[in-house]
Amino acid sequence: MIAVVRILLRRIALLVPLMLGIVLFVFLVMRFSDVDPASAFFQGANPTPRQLHDFREEHGLLDPLPVRYADFVADLLHGDMGTSALTRAPVIDQVTTALPLTLQLTFLGLGVAVVLSLVGGVTAAIYRDRLPDQIIRVVSLTGVAAPGFWLALLMIQYLAVDLGWFPTGGYINPADSVTGWLKTMTLPALALSLPVAAQLTRIVRTAVVEELDKDYVRTAIGSGLPPRVVVGRNVLRNALINPLTVLGLRVGYLLGGAVVIETIFSLPGMGKLMIDAVKNGDPAVVQGVVLTTAAGFVVVNLVIDVLYLLVNPRLRDATT
Repeated sequence: MIAVVRILLRRIALLVPLMLGIVLFVFLVMRFSDVDPASAFFQGANPTPRQLHDFREEHGLLDPLPVRYADFVADLLHGDMGTSALTRAPVIDQVTTALPLTLQLTFLGLGVAVVLSLVGGVTAAIYRDRLPDQIIRVVSLTGVAAPGFWLALLMIQYLAVDLGWFPTGGYINPADSVTGWLKTMTLPALALSLPVAAQLTRIVRTAVVEELDKDYVRTAIGSGLPPRVVVGRNVLRNALINPLTVLGLRVGYLLGGAVVIETIFSLPGMGKLMIDAVKNGDPAVVQGVVLTTAAGFVVVNLVIDVLYLLVNPRLRDATT
């Protein structure tokens, strides 16, 4: 346990320069874009050149880039992401309002993808080259080729419009109705998770097949241990390393895919917030959403690193 804590602290220390680099990248991209924060703030008001100059001077837009970057980082450390040019409200308030829904959608989709991939991948590996394996392989190949937005549109047409099992869009807070929340989140979560589940299923199958062919598995089964015990206690533990690696990368896909899925299903999350900000020329909101998403991706990968250590003691011993 001490070794895990030590490695965790080391990973957290490495996150500091990484986050500073991400902040610098976003800062430079936004500063060199064609969107002028002053013009965005006065959009539709026909400001005079003097008003634009006063705004830029008041908000430090005329300072050298290094000074502006230092001020930007200082503001972020105090929880200040700027002010929305459209609503005049703090960006942090809009982000904290939209973020919970995106997290719900992302982790619900992640949970569905993990369950489907484990069940499908392990089943295909146990029945390799037999009918269940062939069916799962065809289904997973189809899932890999199907983009999430296309699945979303199909689900809306057949499951929502034709059959009426689910609403076509909108969101119900779980505090108001758990059943309503599940109905509004089921189709978005499935559309988001199925391509990831298809990819992970193939990776889990390959990893489990390689593990089943090792000598210790044959020895354990030959000594009288039930196959389900060997698979559940030893094979899965050793076979999950590669799928965990891919899972950490796929979380970024889930976060990014949520932008499209939220727009299709009219969910008021981070994706819809950013799309609306781009359409309305609100650079502070776009910047806040991108930084929050990047920070979330970094934190999730830190969690995946910890899971590596818990699943694979040899990796833990090698890094201490």
